[in-house]
Amino acid sequence: MDGNGRWALARKEPRTKGHLAGLQAAKRVVKAAADLGIRYLTLYVFSTENWKRTAEEVSFVMGLIKQYLRSELDFYRENQIQLRHAGDMAGLSADIAAEIRDVCGETAENEKLQVIIALNYGGRDEIVRAVRRAALAGEDLSAITEAAIARYLDNPDIPDPDLIIRSAGEYRTSNFLLWEGAYAEYYSSPIFWPDWTEKDLFLAVETYQKRVRRFGGVP
Repeated sequence: MDGNGRWALARKEPRTKGHLAGLQAAKRVVKAAADLGIRYLTLYVFSTENWKRTAEEVSFVMGLIKQYLRSELDFYRENQIQLRHAGDMAGLSADIAAEIRDVCGETAENEKLQVIIALNYGGRDEIVRAVRRAALAGEDLSAITEAAIARYLDNPDIPDPDLIIRSAGEYRTSNFLLWEGAYAEYYSSPIFWPDWTEKDLFLAVETYQKRVRRFGGVP
């Protein structure tokens, strides 16, 4: 969800104002995804690299997460949204980790849309942690397979993404879903994330529907 900071700076506002506006955009897009019948939506909220940002900005983002996870419970219920987490939970503060576990538990029975919150998430880090889990489970790492590693990813039951969307004109992968997104289609929009509406999601999905997916073979 790129462009929060640039959106704020263009308005001569602090970067934190952009994150607040980006949160509202996320809610709009989640609602639109549920209405479209999309089953899984992963939001890249905070990467393993984002800890490099100023302490003020990191603290503000974490505060937003803690405040809004629980305050939006009615929204999750009304739209039958189940929250899940991807990322290294051990790297989060105890209160944030507890809040994530609680809200994920309280929404576990919702069945329309699964929203995966990628928080303290990095694609390389996920693969490393998956290999460690495999080793702890007794897998023979000298004969490890793709299927075996996939079983130990953060959410092994969730299918690989069909579409990865970049806002604010970004084109790089940014360490996001490196394993799962091997054959995902990419869509880049020039619009800063805080300005995103349901129309932008509809356009991304419409563009995806015109793609021919080959998966390395012949369609």
